[in-house]
Amino acid sequence: MFNEVPQLYDRVRPGYPDELFADLVTITGMGDGASVLEVGCGTGQATRSLAVLGCSVTAVEPGAGMAALARQRLAAFGNVTVETSTFEEWDDRGRRFDVLVAASAWHWVDPSIGWPRAHDVLNPGGWIALLGHVVVRRPDEPEVYAETADLHERFSPANPDWGHPPLEDDVRTTDEGWGLVDDPGGLFGPTIVRWYPTVQWFTGDGFADLLRSTSPYRRLDRRVREPLLDAVAERVRTRMGDRAARRYLSVLRIGQRADTV
Repeated sequence: MFNEVPQLYDRVRPGYPDELFADLVTITGMGDGASVLEVGCGTGQATRSLAVLGCSVTAVEPGAGMAALARQRLAAFGNVTVETSTFEEWDDRGRRFDVLVAASAWHWVDPSIGWPRAHDVLNPGGWIALLGHVVVRRPDEPEVYAETADLHERFSPANPDWGHPPLEDDVRTTDEGWGLVDDPGGLFGPTIVRWYPTVQWFTGDGFADLLRSTSPYRRLDRRVREPLLDAVAERVRTRMGDRAARRYLSVLRIGQRADTV
């Protein structure tokens, strides 16, 4: 899906704040030379931050186009290897890691395979860290979905993926567990959850490009998607002064490998 537009994905998708990686280091104790497995590295946005920490990073990415762009983007780092595979089918060749990181990717992994596999490839005392973004809104701030709901219904009526983002303060109260992915049972200890507010600002055309990189819009037939996004871009220009916010709470969910299950 995203493999069709790797350059666009790399350009418009939000990265992760430095504070998140600082907390990751503090919680796990990982430092220079720590072995990290990244599952679903995409174009290498989170991988760059891990590499800068001095970690030895093995990044696994199923999309050939995404993996190729990641190798290009990360070519200057001698401590990163990108391997093209799904995590479920990846050949670990007996390698074991201190930390497993998945940035906006773990929901694509089959949980019946992914959680046990994550446990198996981690060293005793290792950690799994799931990074992600939750789109949120603030009260009384103009919000794109509210401004374009009629357009979405016109071009793709009753699409279950449409909807208004939750309020930022409401999301902050959900500070337990692994979010929307299946629970790993006893494979990992209690989660530590940290939230980080971030915001992107877009013109109408830029916001349409952002939506082009997301799964609800990638799934639409192009003959539906493109007229819809052209109309969204025009609405942002004419009703929102050609300036739209995309607010996120970036999230770190982290748990330690259980040594006995």
